Amino acid sequence: MFSLPLRDGATLRPLELRHAEEFAAHMDRAREHIRPWVGAAFVTTGVEAARGTLRRYAERQAADGARLFGIWLDGTLVGGVMFTDFSAAAESCEVGCWLEPAAEGKGLITRACGILLDYALVERGAHRAEWHCRADNERSAAVAKRLGMTLEGVARETWAYDGTRHDKQVWAVLAPEWRAHRGL
Repeated sequence: MFSLPLRDGATLRPLELRHAEEFAAHMDRAREHIRPWVGAAFVTTGVEAARGTLRRYAERQAADGARLFGIWLDGTLVGGVMFTDFSAAAESCEVGCWLEPAAEGKGLITRACGILLDYALVERGAHRAEWHCRADNERSAAVAKRLGMTLEGVARETWAYDGTRHDKQVWAVLAPEWRAHRGL
């Protein structure tokens, strides 16, 4: 299977069902850190739940939909990026990410998401890519900005977490904007 370099010691590769034990161990390290920022169904506990998440993404990828990729740093799974939604028919996708604390601040997410956006907007011919994040997630919004995305709006109180409703930002980049951003 492919493995793309992100930087020294860091690679991006498909996160597959065979990685269930490694994904579960990673979730044990990352769970509390990512829980406020990602969908509740993604934050698994245990190998069987990890296997279920990986299976759902594998099934969606088989239908040319969502896809899941892991980021390994020095041989350890430390996070990942994904198409939470991918529609060739609608020519659109949504990109998402997560990372455990030890891997933050190394540019891994921006580089990995750039690879996904190249795939969607250049190779697959999608016209629009979105990024959704809680409005108070400054790190996530900073990635969207670095990717050349535009904040299109805020959906009020649509992100429920721990008994509180939070606003959600919707960022997007169009294929011509992405090509210009990348110098393509």
